[in-house]
Order: sequence, then structure tokens, then C-alpha cells
Amino acid sequence: MKNNNQIIYGLIVTIAIFVLANFIGSKMSIWPDALPPYFVTHSVMLLGSIGVIILLSKSVNYKIALPKFKMILRPILFGLLASIVINISLSVLTKVMGGNLEPHPAFKIMSPLQVLVFIFIYASIAEEILFRGFLLNILSPLKEKGIRIFKHQVSIAVIISGFTFGLAHLVLIFAGVGVFFIIKTVIFTSILGLIAGYYQEKYSNNAFAIIVHMAGNFMAVIGALLMSLNA
Repeated sequence: MKNNNQIIYGLIVTIAIFVLANFIGSKMSIWPDALPPYFVTHSVMLLGSIGVIILLSKSVNYKIALPKFKMILRPILFGLLASIVINISLSVLTKVMGGNLEPHPAFKIMSPLQVLVFIFIYASIAEEILFRGFLLNILSPLKEKGIRIFKHQVSIAVIISGFTFGLAHLVLIFAGVGVFFIIKTVIFTSILGLIAGYYQEKYSNNAFAIIVHMAGNFMAVIGALLMSLNA
């Protein structure tokens, strides 16, 4: 596959899987008393991602392996810092600009345990296999070009996959949340996607992206727990 076609096909396939997963997830549920609607969405996303990784294996050099503990400390730290610093900063800015602070729609329908299982773990895996495992890898022709951020080389492939991931969260428009919440989420997830992509590309291992994503979602677990205690 020619490089230009590979990049275009990669973006189209990623968007198609994401849209299809959210459409199917909005139309059906499985065991609604135990499994939240997001379960179907992320299951379709996961299966679709694995399918295209296998079908396009000549263009997608997918690798995943359990990293050594000492190697994941910095990715975890940066994932947590991104979550804390960005969300607090944007929340303060939201209040200053007269906006309302809103919880994630998932908190209204999911218990803390469900957030832990289906957001912290399952969503992190499904989304990272699509946006980094598939998309970032198929954008490999852009790997050699990039920009330097804080003395670190960040490739165009990482930037595209990061911002595609962030913009995908515009789907929250259909959840009825406010403009400030959407902007905050898109900015945070774009930056988290950049960090996840950087570490995956550095180590050629999708596990690093998943770990960064989980670290970024950790505050969601804390938020869900605090909301349940105050309910």
C-alpha cells in the first residue's frame, strides 16, 4: 500500500470503527442491570480494531507485551499529571468564564465498580488498541517527521493519532453535556493521546499507551467514588 493511501485509509477506517461502535452501542444493550451501554460500544470498537489489525497486518506492525515495572513508572506519572493538572486548570477556567462544572455522563448511570471495570480498564484497552494500536501504527510513514516538545521528538503520526482521539470525544455532544465540558474533554484527551502515542512509539509496545490511558482515567474512578459517597 502506498504511503499516502495508507494514511488516508487508516484515518477512514479508524473513524468508521469509532462511529459504528458508538451507533451500535446507542441502539442495543446487553444485560443492562450489570453492563452499562458503554460495554457494547467498546466491545464493537475492540473487535473491529483487532479485525483490521489482522487484515492489514502488512501495514500495521502491532506489538504488545507486558513491560517491566520500572519502565511504566514515568508513563503512569505523566498520565496522572495530565489528568490532574489539565482538568483542574480547565475547571478553574470554566468557572472564571461563567460555565458550569459537570460530571461525566457515565457517573450518572454507573457505580464506582462499573467505572473501574468498564472505563478505567475496558475503555482504556479498547480505545488504545484502535487509536494507537491500529491508527498510530498505520501512520508509520509519518514517524520520521515531527516536532520537539520539551526536548522530546514527537512525530506527526503521534500528533495525528492524539488529536484524532481528542476530537473523537466530540461524540459527547449527543450526551447533552455543555460546551465547556466538551472543550475540556477534547483538550485533555488530545494531550493524553499525545503522551500515550509518544510512549508507544518510543517502546514499540501498545501496552505503554494502554497504561498511560489508564493513568489518565484513574481520576475518573476517584470522582465516581466521591460522587457515590456524597449521594
